[in-house]
Amino acid sequence: MKPNRFKLLASAGLLALGFYANAQHSPTPIFQGKIGKTLEETKEYRAQTLPKAPEGAPNIIWILIDDIGYGASTAFGGLIETPNFDRLANQGLRYTNFHTAAYCAPTRAALLTGRNTHSVHFGFFASTSYDTPGYDGYLPFEKATVAEILRENGYNTFAVGKYHLTHPSDATQAGPFNRWPTGRGFDHFYGFPPETGAGDQWHPILYRNTQREPEDPKRRHVNELFANEAINFIAGQKAAAPDKPFFLYFAPGAVHAPHQVSKEWIDKYKGKFDAGWDKYKETVLKNQIAKGVVPPGTTLPPANPGVKPWDKLSDNEKKVYLRHMEVYAGFLSQTDHEIGRIIDYVEKLGQLDNTLIALLIGDNGAEGGAKEFGRFITTDPDDTREQQLAQEVKNLDKLGTESSSALWPDGWAAATNTPFRFYKSYGNFEGGTHDPLILFYPKKIKDKGGIRHQYSYVNDILPTTIELAGVKVPTVINGYPQEPIEGTSLAYTIDPANKNLPERHTIQYQEMTGSYSLYKDGWKASFPHDRTKRIPASEERWYLYNVREDFNEQNDLAAKYPEKVKELAEAFEAEAWKYNVYPLKDDWAVSNQTAFGNAKKIVLYKDNFLSRSATPKFYNDSYSITVNAEVTSTTQGVLFSFGNVLSGISLYVKDKKLVFAYNADGKLIEIKSEKEIPVGKVSLKAEVSYSNNGKNKAVALFFNGQQVGSKNLGKISNASSGYDGLEVGRDLGTSVTPSYKAPFEFNGKLNEVVLELIETPKLAEEPAK
Repeated sequence: MKPNRFKLLASAGLLALGFYANAQHSPTPIFQGKIGKTLEETKEYRAQTLPKAPEGAPNIIWILIDDIGYGASTAFGGLIETPNFDRLANQGLRYTNFHTAAYCAPTRAALLTGRNTHSVHFGFFASTSYDTPGYDGYLPFEKATVAEILRENGYNTFAVGKYHLTHPSDATQAGPFNRWPTGRGFDHFYGFPPETGAGDQWHPILYRNTQREPEDPKRRHVNELFANEAINFIAGQKAAAPDKPFFLYFAPGAVHAPHQVSKEWIDKYKGKFDAGWDKYKETVLKNQIAKGVVPPGTTLPPANPGVKPWDKLSDNEKKVYLRHMEVYAGFLSQTDHEIGRIIDYVEKLGQLDNTLIALLIGDNGAEGGAKEFGRFITTDPDDTREQQLAQEVKNLDKLGTESSSALWPDGWAAATNTPFRFYKSYGNFEGGTHDPLILFYPKKIKDKGGIRHQYSYVNDILPTTIELAGVKVPTVINGYPQEPIEGTSLAYTIDPANKNLPERHTIQYQEMTGSYSLYKDGWKASFPHDRTKRIPASEERWYLYNVREDFNEQNDLAAKYPEKVKELAEAFEAEAWKYNVYPLKDDWAVSNQTAFGNAKKIVLYKDNFLSRSATPKFYNDSYSITVNAEVTSTTQGVLFSFGNVLSGISLYVKDKKLVFAYNADGKLIEIKSEKEIPVGKVSLKAEVSYSNNGKNKAVALFFNGQQVGSKNLGKISNASSGYDGLEVGRDLGTSVTPSYKAPFEFNGKLNEVVLELIETPKLAEEPAK
C-alpha cells in the first residue's frame, strides 16, 4: 500500500540522516583547531565525543524481584521479613495500584523499553515464539532500552542477574551479540544466560558480558555473587569517574523456582507459619488495611480452585508444605539482605541521597497452577501421593539444597498473593498482574513513607526515571529513529500536594496465553481463558469490575452494566490491534527456534556449552551420540552431559568402560559396555530409541560400530536439562550420576561429538501390559 511504502522510505531517509547526527558511535568530528608545521604554529582542539549527564543527575537503580505476590513482604503487609524493602518504602513512596504483565519476560520487555509487551514483540517468551510481530521475541531497535537511552545521556550502565530477552537462536557463541545485554546499551552484564528465565541458585550458569564465567570455587549462593558484582561495578565506576552517574539494573533470579537457600535462612522461619495458609491470609489482610496499601472494608476472596483448607490437610502434607514456605521465606529474606548490601555501599560512598531507586516487588504474581503439592525431590510418578509425601518427609532437610528443585504448593502461592485471586500467568486476574512498587529518591521525595493509589503499569517506570533524572530520549539511537514511549511518567505524583491527583495512565490492556482484560478509568473488563482448565470453558466470558470500589475483583457487574462491558470490550479490541496482540497464543508449545533450527545432525567439540534454551531439542525423540576420541588405558571422564542431579543424561568413561547414565522420574539407570574400550582412536556411541510414542526407551552402546551393550529403560519420561545445559567433555554443576564427582573432565583427546536426531514414526499407542 502506498502509505506504508511512503512511511518505509521516510524511515530509511531518517535512518541515513540520523546515523550521522545522533548515533552513539558518531563519526570523527570536524577539526576546529589549526594545523601548523610545528607545535608552536598549531592550535590543538579536542571535541567532546562522549555525552555528559546533566548537572546533578542521580544514580539510578532498578531492582526487580521475580515471582512474588502482593502479600509476601513486610513492606506491603506480608509476613516475610524484608527490612531493606521496608527501609526504602519508609523513606520513599509505596504505589498500591501498580501492575505488571503476568509473566516475567513480557514484564521485563515492557520495563526496559517503556512500551507495551506485544508492542516490543514479547507477548510471551522468545523460547516459545512464533513469527508474528507480537510474539517473535526480538526487541525492536526502534524502541530503545533504558540502558541505551541513559548511555546516550552520559551514564554508565550495568545489568546484573536475569535478562531473559535474548532469543535462543542468538544465544550461542556464534551470536549475533547485538541482542545480548551488552548489545542493548549495558556497558557490563553479569548474570544467567541471557535467554534463560531461571537458574540453579547453588550452581548457577553465569555469563560475564558474552562469555561464560568459571564456576565460583567457593560455591557461594548466586544472590551473594550478584550483590558482589553490583558493588564491584559501582566501585570501579566511581573510582574512575566519581562525578559520572550510573544505572544499575539488578534482577536476581529470586524468588523464582528453584527455591534454594542456606539452612540458616530457612531455620529463621521455623514454626513461623504453623497456623497455615488460611490464617496467613487473614493476618496479612489486616496488616495491609492497617498500612493503607489495601482499602478499608476489603475482604478475602474465595479460595482458588484446587486449594484445600489448611485444616483438611494430613499431618504429612502440613510438614512438607510448611517447610516449603519456610524455604521460600528464607529465600526472600536472603535476597533482601543482599540488596541491602548494595544500598549500604551506595550510602557509604555518600551517594544515596542522590540515587533514584525503583523497587518492583514482582515481575508477576506468585507462581501457582502447577501442582497443589509443588515439586521437591524427584519421586516415582507411579507412586501414590501418600508414598511421595512419605519420601518428601524423610528428605525435608534437602529442601532448599542443591539436591532439590522446589516450586511450592498452590496454597502458599495463593496466600502470598493476598488479597487477590489466582496466580502468575493469569493476565485477566489481579493475582497475576498486581504487584508492589516502591520509589525512593531522597533528593526529591519529601513525603517519606507516603502512599500513592494512582493506576500505573510497568512501562511507566522508564518515563518516570527519564523525567526525574532530567535526561532526554534521543530521536535517533544507534542509527535507529525512535518510536514513542508508551508508558506514562509517575513524576506528577511525587509532590505531597499532588498525591491525590487523578491518574494519568487511564487505559491499559493485559493479555497472556489467551486470557485478557482491559482497565479504563477505574473499570476493568476481564475475559478468562485457562489453558490448565482450572477455569472451565463454560466460564469464559466477559466479567466487569469497578476496581476503585472493589479492589480485589469480587463483585461481577457485567449483567448490571452491559453497555460498560461493550465499551471496554471494544476498547480492548482497539488496543489489541494497535499493539500486536493478535493472533492470541494460548499454548506452551516450545519451538525449535534455536541456532540449530531443524538440523538433524549437530557436531560439537570439547568444552562446548549450550544453555538449556539454546540446546537443540534432541531429547524429544530418538537420538544418538557418537564420540570420536583417542584413549589410553588411564583415560576417563565425561564425554557428553545434559542436565543435573535431578534429571539428565551422561555418557562417560570410567574403569575402561563406556557408561551411559539416564536420570528421570526419580530413577537412575546406568548401562556399561560389556567390553573394555580399545586403546587408540575409537568411535564411541550411545543410541537411545523411543517407542510407544516416546513412553518406552532403550539404549544401545557401540565401539567402532560394534554393539557392546544394550538395555531396555522401560516406561520413563524424557530426561530434561533442569536448570543446566549441554556440556561436552565435562559435567559442571551437580552431576547427573553419583558415579563420578563433577566436573569429571575427560582427560583423553576428544575430537568431536556428533549428535544425531532420529525421527520415530508416531504410531497408535501400545496397549498397557
